Amino acid sequence: MTTATPTVPAGTQATGKTTSARRVRKRLNSPVATLVSIVIAVLWTIPTFGLLISSIRPENEIKTTGWWTFFSHPQFTLENYQQVLFSGSSSGQLASYFINSLAITIPSVLFPLAFASLAAYALAWIDFKGRDWLYIAIFALQIVPLQMALVPLLKFFSTGVTVAGVTVLPAWDLVDEQKFAQVWFAHTCFALPFAVFLLHNFISQLPRDLMEAARVDGATHPKIFRTIVLPLITPALAAFGIFQFLWVWNDLLVALIFAGGGNETAPLTVRLAEMAGTRGNEWQRLTAGAFVSIVVPLIVFLSLQRYFVRGLLAGSVKG
Repeated sequence: MTTATPTVPAGTQATGKTTSARRVRKRLNSPVATLVSIVIAVLWTIPTFGLLISSIRPENEIKTTGWWTFFSHPQFTLENYQQVLFSGSSSGQLASYFINSLAITIPSVLFPLAFASLAAYALAWIDFKGRDWLYIAIFALQIVPLQMALVPLLKFFSTGVTVAGVTVLPAWDLVDEQKFAQVWFAHTCFALPFAVFLLHNFISQLPRDLMEAARVDGATHPKIFRTIVLPLITPALAAFGIFQFLWVWNDLLVALIFAGGGNETAPLTVRLAEMAGTRGNEWQRLTAGAFVSIVVPLIVFLSLQRYFVRGLLAGSVKG
């Protein structure tokens, strides 16, 4: 006797996925989810708002009362920012350190983006011997702690690389004003494994038919990368750019080791650490300096937020 096998209509599976997606979307848009999101946003915003209020209060007020008393007895001044940014005293001159942070952060974001996007495209769409092993090695580098690479990098910068008595790579004997290059190199090396991994996952999901059609039309790999891949991976580039910008801007360890403590190359975080250590009782200046340091990351994140979300969700839903 032959048993008939029930057939599942072709659209049943797609309908099930659509129903599941609608159910998830409905739960995320429920009043409970909205209330939880509002509570989390408020909890994250209150410390920043308190920091802003404290930074514009007079010294005697901030040292004697909490920032929430500002609303009952409002007193504000911009003297704290004037002293921190432009004062010639040892607790001021943050403006020059602010420029140093920009000079360190912007190249430290652009270099990994450029190198990682090229490497990710090659690992995803160019066949060569050992490609898979190279990708595994790059992926494995993500688990190497940053602290383990500091001493080898310092040795490389100071003495170079010597093999069997022959100098393969010379030392980077740089003066203080040129130490930006060391910080750029260090941040680029530390960022490349994650950047290549993230962009490779994005680029490898691009339609194969699109790549094959471009090759049939005679497009070379550089042209495909420039005209097809780069416009399509903009969300992923923005997502990694935000991660890298926040990491480099808020970094203290790498900057303190490779940029030093001089005002020629030291970023804002180094100066804030010095203020916290030597001027810990001058809260009004610390709050003003701390708020100056978070303004730029907030602007960058808010301006690129839509690309950030698209980059994180890219490839998670197909069909």
